[in-house]
Amino acid sequence: MFPLLCYSLLFLIFLLTCKLIFQTRRKFRNLPPGPPFLPIIGNLHLLQPPLHLTFQRISQKYGNIFSLRFGSRLVIVSSSQSAFQECFTKNDVVLANRPYNIAGKYIFYNCTTIGSCSYGDHWINLRRISTQDLLSIQRVHSFSGIRRDETNRVIHQLVKECSCLKFEQVELSFMLHNMMYNNLMRMISGKRYYGEEIDAKDAKEAKEFRETVEEMVKLTGVSNKADYLPFLRWFDFQNLEKRLQNISNRFDAILNALIYENRSKMKPENTLIDHLLKLQESQPEYYTDQIIKGLILAMLFAGSNSTAVTLEWAMSNLLNHPEVLKKAKEEMDTYIGQDHLLNEVDLPKLPYLKKVVLETLRMYPPAPLLFPHLSSDDIVMEGFNVPRDTIVLTNGWSMQRDPLVWNEPTHFIPERFDKEGEEKKLVVFGFGRRSCPGKAMALHNVSFILGLLIQCFDWKRVSEAKIDMSDQNLFTSTKLVPLKAMCKVRPIINKINLNN
Repeated sequence: MFPLLCYSLLFLIFLLTCKLIFQTRRKFRNLPPGPPFLPIIGNLHLLQPPLHLTFQRISQKYGNIFSLRFGSRLVIVSSSQSAFQECFTKNDVVLANRPYNIAGKYIFYNCTTIGSCSYGDHWINLRRISTQDLLSIQRVHSFSGIRRDETNRVIHQLVKECSCLKFEQVELSFMLHNMMYNNLMRMISGKRYYGEEIDAKDAKEAKEFRETVEEMVKLTGVSNKADYLPFLRWFDFQNLEKRLQNISNRFDAILNALIYENRSKMKPENTLIDHLLKLQESQPEYYTDQIIKGLILAMLFAGSNSTAVTLEWAMSNLLNHPEVLKKAKEEMDTYIGQDHLLNEVDLPKLPYLKKVVLETLRMYPPAPLLFPHLSSDDIVMEGFNVPRDTIVLTNGWSMQRDPLVWNEPTHFIPERFDKEGEEKKLVVFGFGRRSCPGKAMALHNVSFILGLLIQCFDWKRVSEAKIDMSDQNLFTSTKLVPLKAMCKVRPIINKINLNN
């Protein structure tokens, strides 16, 4: 009886899928080209990680704009620079929505966080809070002491492991990730999670926090097949919902504890949670605990891992291109010197350092596929019809390596940004109203930390072989092999006091 019921349901799903596809084809005859699709599953069988490379291979056959079927859902993938500009200027509002998915339901509070919710009054309020209250220039500047302290701690650690006389091997990946987690957690809640002075309780919390974030990154993305084949959820395909529910519960407990700790403090500090709790007192109907947790979650998800991996890619690129590292060091010694440590206000004096960061972001964007968009109306993209309720994906990785847009796109050449207007061709932070509100802070943080590593230490590869630049098959572009390097202390360390 049960097999018969399953077969009947599958046949019904097949008929409905065919009907939807037929209706769509009849109404929209000028869809972008795309590979043949199978009944029921569409093109889901083609989704092999990493997705940005899969989409690039498909685009080589069908063009920079092509269509796929994820189950019965129409998906249009673009790696066209002109289409990107057109979409997020002319059709910015139409494409300001996000598709609903299982990860958003469980992890992002039923798609109510700033990155997961669709365009409307709720999103406009969240964006206002983020840009005016959490990521304003004044507030970012107020946390400069935290950034300085955490960077100095990493320099202290490297000094302990290195010497002035010879190169010593260090493991940079773990240090950089710990530093960025501490940076964000101190900004958000005022507490450090990683370091020698951390007690057993905080160390346990830190381990739970890190494991939960890593698991969250693994399960977030556009390739969850159960989002497009709802019947898979009846069987909890790959235990996906169970795993997402587990992550949701664990992370919610972490965020609840942070809010409780900050609410219980006798004297509020200059933390983001304290600021949000103060707003909650005056507007409790809007600044609910869930809204506050959603804002914190968005910052942690977008800011911690992405900044750390960009630093890791940047250092890897410098080690693989010693001539670039030499130029960056010469710029540092010329305009900053060896008498005082780089300050954040010094960054405008270091244009070549900024170009190193921009070139790293071009070749290794933290999110190779930009966040998905959902069309709220029928539009036209470079002559092709894009029906309402279509998922639109942008392959940023492919766009930033397009030989028609960039000269020698597979080569690491920071000097390309000497040309005026080149920076505007980067799509790593998105464009339009759904662009990343933390762009300025991200560029600032990466440049400052990278600059100090160049100023305080000499660097070279562990061996003659180049650093492995392979990445993991995750939502964020994370290095497959954690970065190790040879490090030697520069004379400036003997002239300055890191505690100042």
